[in-house]
Amino acid sequence: MSFHRRVWVAARSAALFLCCVRVALGPAAASDSDDPRIMLFSGRDLWRNGAFAHGGVVIAPAGLDQDGLLLKIVLAGGLYRYDARNLGERVVGTEWLAQVLPGWRIKRGDVELKVFMGSEIQSHHLWPDDGENRLRGLSYGVRVAAEAWYEPSAETMVAADFSLSSIATSNSARAVFGWRTLDDMLGGIYVGPEIQYFGSDGYKHNRLGVHVTSMKTEDTEWSAAAGWARDSAGRSSPYLRLGILKRR
Repeated sequence: MSFHRRVWVAARSAALFLCCVRVALGPAAASDSDDPRIMLFSGRDLWRNGAFAHGGVVIAPAGLDQDGLLLKIVLAGGLYRYDARNLGERVVGTEWLAQVLPGWRIKRGDVELKVFMGSEIQSHHLWPDDGENRLRGLSYGVRVAAEAWYEPSAETMVAADFSLSSIATSNSARAVFGWRTLDDMLGGIYVGPEIQYFGSDGYKHNRLGVHVTSMKTEDTEWSAAAGWARDSAGRSSPYLRLGILKRR
């Protein structure tokens, strides 16, 4: 199947899914306005050699707190830099990507699992051009992802996520543990350690830090993390990540 045909098939499938979601949301939203079916999210990620931003939406026809079908749409972009040994100089790159990921939510007791699989488009531009970097120009691929959340007790949580793309085998993973605190002041937040990994062909990036999760103000939920990052090129620096989500 040609590139343009694969893009057309992915776009047509997403449009059909969205039409079905709209039909499903119409009468249901009127009958049960307290059960949110849309989650908007956004985030920022900074470290010495990169700055990225992302945003998107998760749509759940049956409700975000119910088992069933999901659709996750993500748009992201940013700037990064690295030292290209083959060129003998520093390369600055820009990246943008779009993902359309149908998925499914399962909750059993205190365990929640979400799995996704769908299409992805990435675009990378490099100055100067680096012929040995596989992430160049426009690429189309398939991405699989999973998210898990577990509450061993009323005061603790464990969460993890994983993502893998067929584009230059770009991948990521994150695991966190948190203790619940500040119930009286902020309605309860989780604070604890996190470990994170990013990678693609020829590149690895590791992080160790502390996260704050589920900080709520009305219908908005905030999260943040900070720590130390180091990549396979030997570069190290602090990192900062901010996130926000809203249910509707």
